Amino acid sequence: MVFGLGRKAKKEQEAEPDAPASPEESADEATDASGRSVTGPFDISEIASRDGYVDLGALLIAPSEGLQLRLEVEEATQRVVAVTMDLNGSSLQLQAFAAPKSEGLWDEIREQIGQSVGSQGGQVEEVQGQFGTELVAKLPAGAADGSQGYRVARFVGIDGPRWFLRGVLGGAAAMDRDAAAPLEALFRKIVVIRGDSPMPPRDLLQLRLPKDASTTPQPGAPALQEPERGPEITQIG
Repeated sequence: MVFGLGRKAKKEQEAEPDAPASPEESADEATDASGRSVTGPFDISEIASRDGYVDLGALLIAPSEGLQLRLEVEEATQRVVAVTMDLNGSSLQLQAFAAPKSEGLWDEIREQIGQSVGSQGGQVEEVQGQFGTELVAKLPAGAADGSQGYRVARFVGIDGPRWFLRGVLGGAAAMDRDAAAPLEALFRKIVVIRGDSPMPPRDLLQLRLPKDASTTPQPGAPALQEPERGPEITQIG
């Protein structure tokens, strides 16, 4: 489940695109107080080799037995805007964005998610998890028997060096920490490739099909499903 979020960027961020960081700035930002550079998700500068990963452009995904990947395509532009990891009946949708050098986006984005969910008659709760402050969102949804229930999604956000990674856990993983553990472990292993080109904060980092998508997967590699096309995936900015 994905919620559309409104724009709330600072005027100075909108007016001035992000500029490439110097090697010294990147090194300083990679060593953050949260310990992300040690525990993951990682920046491309923090790994020794890309070997063994599924290369989706802005994201490198570690393979895992039983993992399936779904690329989600924006119908209007035909660009890949999200990748969803399906494992053991749960899902984790991933989107990566450009971010300012000097500050993170997650605090502001959590507020926007709360406003969006509230406008749809839902509720959000901030909880502390292994990735810091997270959001559990509940939206009204009709059940198969016609009764009114809730659909639950758990949002996690990681501020990296000049990038922001958002994950949305669905299915049993949204409510059950034990069910979420395998996907959380894979989330830790994700590598973000920001690139050096100037980009306005909140712009989506480019995803793409892996170069060997048509080949037979190796044992233990994630199965890549056909891209899904639909209008529900939106940018955060």
